[in-house]
Amino acid sequence: MSGCACGHHHHHHHDAALGGTEIPLTQPLIALSGHLTCADISQMMLALDLLPDHVALSRAEPGNLRFDLSQTEDPLIWRLDELFADAEAFAAHQARTKASEWGQRSKDIARAFDRVEVLPRIRPEHPQEAAAISALLRLAFGGQDEARLVEMLRDQDDLTLSFVAEAGGSIIGHVALSPLQAEGSALALAPVAVHPAAQKRGIGDALIRAALDAVPGHTIVVLGDPAYYSRFGFKPADLASPYAGPHLMALGPALPKGSAITHAPAFAAL
Repeated sequence: MSGCACGHHHHHHHDAALGGTEIPLTQPLIALSGHLTCADISQMMLALDLLPDHVALSRAEPGNLRFDLSQTEDPLIWRLDELFADAEAFAAHQARTKASEWGQRSKDIARAFDRVEVLPRIRPEHPQEAAAISALLRLAFGGQDEARLVEMLRDQDDLTLSFVAEAGGSIIGHVALSPLQAEGSALALAPVAVHPAAQKRGIGDALIRAALDAVPGHTIVVLGDPAYYSRFGFKPADLASPYAGPHLMALGPALPKGSAITHAPAFAAL
């Protein structure tokens, strides 16, 4: 939001009580939370008129991961929750906002909010987060298939592991493991997703390593880019599968060469 020099409290946020495993990043994310307070009905009407466009433009910024503004029970007060990829992304948001119609015409609306630096944390999904995970998957992959896959795995009790990367109250990453029928204890790794504004920063790597660490003794099978997954120790897998080929890779105890694997039914439904 604009007006960050008014009513801000700048401090670092490293709360171990949040739970989960922290992902170290070179540049932390920037989270904001607080309120806009309109002095009267006139300011409230201005906010109602201009905020929809401001919210849409803010969410479209390449460095924005979350931008939520909503009226509280008091219609003169608006709750805000925002998350940016880093300080540079937040500065770009401030510059765009300052030059916008909202920034120019809303200067008299009071702002009071905290700005904190946050690092993502990896933890198991919570039951109420299914919709947020689906939204992330649609955003990350630009379609419905991966979201439908995870939804079906969950509905069919085939979501063996579902970890999220959470920051500032937002789901910005996800990894799933599901059962494989095989001649040994085996799981399928898919999908892995990171919010577009936070990609190429090691969050996907951290999610994959957390998933692998959580299931020792299992063979993990993935269908993916060999150049990427070989970094984790995955190697080409000679297995009988509809997905057989150079992109079918495995890690862990070797399954018998040429033996059959069968993914959970949700995969075939796509």
